[in-house]
Amino acid sequence: MSGHNKADLPSRLSAAHRTIDGIRVVTLHGEIDHTGKDVLRDALTQHETGAPPRGVADMSGVSFMDSSGINVLIFAHQHLADAQGWLRIAPQEAVHRVLSLIGIDTVITCHPTLEDALGA
Repeated sequence: MSGHNKADLPSRLSAAHRTIDGIRVVTLHGEIDHTGKDVLRDALTQHETGAPPRGVADMSGVSFMDSSGINVLIFAHQHLADAQGWLRIAPQEAVHRVLSLIGIDTVITCHPTLEDALGA
């Protein structure tokens, strides 16, 4: 039996956030699956009251995403839109292919880099 648990694995999803010019940037690393969906949802849907919530999901460090992550992205997009805000995504290429394949990129704007998403 190993002394490591799932929390010690590098694939576990981590989320860090910062604000750039009034836009909440959530930087994600690891895999987005059923075990990480709550981390993703909490990171994307938290916002300050007052100004409309605007957010960018920097997914350049995400190596895998299943339908749990897709559902959270749709939920977060709708949550922010309902508050008169928006969500943009800056995925790495493999994740972008998945988003494009199922059509999420027609609902939530995707950009090749964080800088592009912030400048759009």
